[in-house]
Amino acid sequence: MGTTALITGASSGLGAEFAAQLAARGHDLVLVARSADRLAALAERLGDAHGVQVHVLVQDLAQPDAARRIGAELTDRALSVDVLVNNAGFGTCGRFEQIDGRRDHDQLMVNVVSLVDLTHELLPGMLERGRGSVINVASTAAFQPTPYFAVYGASKTFVLDFSLALRQEYRRRGIRVLALCPGPVETGFFDVIGTRKAAVTGSFSLPEPVVRSALRALDADRAYVTPGLSNAVSAHLTPRRPRTMVAAIAERVSRGVRDARQDGQRTAV
Repeated sequence: MGTTALITGASSGLGAEFAAQLAARGHDLVLVARSADRLAALAERLGDAHGVQVHVLVQDLAQPDAARRIGAELTDRALSVDVLVNNAGFGTCGRFEQIDGRRDHDQLMVNVVSLVDLTHELLPGMLERGRGSVINVASTAAFQPTPYFAVYGASKTFVLDFSLALRQEYRRRGIRVLALCPGPVETGFFDVIGTRKAAVTGSFSLPEPVVRSALRALDADRAYVTPGLSNAVSAHLTPRRPRTMVAAIAERVSRGVRDARQDGQRTAV
């Protein structure tokens, strides 16, 4: 029996890599993003390369009815989803009072609300079929408060905790739930932030090994995975320190990112 994977934020970065690796495993695909041209090009390439069916669904996940629209379109096309990859997301950086509140609102709609809504849309069908998988893309930012990335970090903490809770609810009912918590990855994320110094470790992973680690972790029914030794060590040690100390350390580290971004904006003007 064929299986279908739906990937949000599929037009580039980790989303496009998830699409490629899942297609290579023989999954049909539903690609979701705002960019119709990019999705169409990716769909054609993956369909030709792997002989799978690839469906394109153009949708802005910041819209409040995005998940309902996606669910209705899937019903119209008679598609059921066996693997949900909630990958779409973006971040904001800077002093909280200086960030456009509408931008942070959209960030929460994409990073949190659409993720929960899509899971609500698709998980009942997985339960009816007795099988299914959900991969939620969080971040190493999920493991500690992150000043100057306050909303982004908090949104990824939500994704991690939500994923761990769902896994406990459904692990005996045929549903696997995995939280992927990567460190900095070579994607367009840092273009949106406005500075590559947002990668506070100074090192970047490529999408291919990060996604490969995620799919291996899903195969092993792990609860979460943090690709990269240094990322994994940090993720396991940080929560064991006093929270106020962690926040203070994070503020000192993130301050340089804030200043670099502000300097870049002044130079651009």
